[in-house]
Amino acid sequence: MTEIPEHLRKRAEAARQKAAEKAAGGEGGGEAAEAADVPAAEQSEAASKIPAHLLERSKAAKARKEGVAAETGAGAGAVTTAGTAAAVATAAPPPTATGPQGHTQRLLTVVKSGSIQDVKAVPQDKVHVWPHLLAAEFVAALFITGFTLIFSIFVNAPLLELANVNQTPNPSKAPWYFLGLQELLTMFHPMVAGVTIPGMGIFLLILAPYIDRNPSNKPEDRKFAIGVFTVQLMFWAVLVMMGTFFRGPGFNFVAPWDKGLFFDL
Repeated sequence: MTEIPEHLRKRAEAARQKAAEKAAGGEGGGEAAEAADVPAAEQSEAASKIPAHLLERSKAAKARKEGVAAETGAGAGAVTTAGTAAAVATAAPPPTATGPQGHTQRLLTVVKSGSIQDVKAVPQDKVHVWPHLLAAEFVAALFITGFTLIFSIFVNAPLLELANVNQTPNPSKAPWYFLGLQELLTMFHPMVAGVTIPGMGIFLLILAPYIDRNPSNKPEDRKFAIGVFTVQLMFWAVLVMMGTFFRGPGFNFVAPWDKGLFFDL
């Protein structure tokens, strides 16, 4: 039910009391007496808040009341009371907007909390180093060790004869995994080839995870990290292949299709 404003309810109660007094005393009241009882400030306030069609209805009711007032004062008082009550009832503001099942609620109590609150506790796919990672690495190390042991029982390593201190092999090449360093020694000073260049490469690989902090595992999203690793891997692979296939006696540059391959496993 719509709630009636306080000032209109007080006016209706005052009008009822006046009508009851007139009916009890047999006094007739006209428009002038009623206008005198209602202050001008209340009339202007009511006129500013009551719609135009209600004012027209009120004027018509007053006109009818003046015609009936000559015949009987009590009837006029009853008409005035009915007109005032009707004006109060019709002048009430429209009902407020209601929610489901007629309940009036604030907006924040209706909207779901997930749409206005930023949930920062996002679940992440992570596991602890121990025991998950270290246990898997330990099992893998045991497997590789057992495979190497069994393989070495059935297959002999390709070892050369005992070294002769009076005869140095020519060319004298390091194992394949050190041929890249040996190749750099033919181009730069030992300090640059053995310390500076390898140290810069290792240091750049150490910094790569801190420079590229993208958490994605997709290769297309890790262009920097994959690019750094690929460049260094290809750089070292080229040096190893040059020392293996393109270096002959005296560690000079030769073509393998002309002089042959000077490399033993």
